[in-house]
Amino acid sequence: MTAEPAIRVEGLVKRFGTVEAVAGLDLDVPAGRIVALLGPNGAGKTTTIAMLLGLLEPTAGRIRVLGRPMPEARFEVLPRLNFSSPYVDLPLRLTVRQNLLVYADLYGLADPTGRIAELARTLELEPLLDRPTGKLSAGQKTRLHLAKALINDPDLLLLDEPTASLDPDSADRLRTHLSRWQRARGATILLASHNMGEVERLADLVLLMKAGRLVDRGTPRELLARYGRRTLEEVFLDVARDRRAADAA
Repeated sequence: MTAEPAIRVEGLVKRFGTVEAVAGLDLDVPAGRIVALLGPNGAGKTTTIAMLLGLLEPTAGRIRVLGRPMPEARFEVLPRLNFSSPYVDLPLRLTVRQNLLVYADLYGLADPTGRIAELARTLELEPLLDRPTGKLSAGQKTRLHLAKALINDPDLLLLDEPTASLDPDSADRLRTHLSRWQRARGATILLASHNMGEVERLADLVLLMKAGRLVDRGTPRELLARYGRRTLEEVFLDVARDRRAADAA
């Protein structure tokens, strides 16, 4: 039997007044894979992720996350997932350690001190643990956000631009850590990124959205062949500019 997808979305719609941000979206995210969700600004990616997290109520359609309906079962599902975005601030007056302790407590960790120490070593946060979060650089905040997202060792990790503001060396180290963690854990990662090199390196599967709908899907290699392109950035531009795969070359 085929395992149930980590995420299944059917006929998903979200309207804000007269604006339809998500317009009948259907997608599956296979369990135990790294899947990239791509699309131009306004494609509906952020709204979709907010509905997956139970932060927004769908106008129509169905969502299942880790085998349970959302948002109805969010209190069962949320302990098993986590989310990271550099565009959502943590409390700036709290230190790095204090912020991580808050989330360790929310997730009910048995050994929060040990888990924070482990993440601090891995993500090079040890010298920053007692620094106020508001005093961190943009790149340091990005590493803190990832530590927060990994604190509960989730079954499902939702990442929005995980290497934003990082220098190439730090970004490479973080991608290596994410890839190793995902393989060792058998977790599922849904990655939203505009860094096509990052997507080509990490993603097993790419889902392409535009105007609130899924317009294509495939492995990076399949999409490059279908569009006759050398890079995913070129494929992205074809989708954003409404060039059909047959016409892209």
